[in-house]
Amino acid sequence: MDTPVSFPQGLGTVIDLRPQELRFADPLERLISARVQPVSLAAIEAGEHGLTPELGHLTVICERGLRSGLAAQYLRADGLDAAAYPGGVPALRRALAGDD
Repeated sequence: MDTPVSFPQGLGTVIDLRPQELRFADPLERLISARVQPVSLAAIEAGEHGLTPELGHLTVICERGLRSGLAAQYLRADGLDAAAYPGGVPALRRALAGDD
C-alpha cells in the first residue's frame, strides 16, 4: 500500500468524480492526506451535491481531467470556491512522484 503524501497546501477538499468502482480499486486516500469526498458529476449538475463553503477550496479530480473542469464550473456557479485538477489522477500521480 502506498504511503499518503500531503496534498499541496491550499487545495482544500478533494472532490473525487470517479465512478465508485474506480474509487474503491484505487482510493485517493492512499496517495494524499487531504480530505477526499466522492461526488458524481450528475449530482453536481443537478445541484444535489451537498457541498458547502465550510469545506474550503474544492479541488475536483476525475480519471483523466476531462469532466473535472465542467464540474468545477458548476460548483463555482453554486457559489463555491472550486477548481479542476488538470490531467486527473494520472497527473496527480506524476506530480506526487516529482515527474512534473
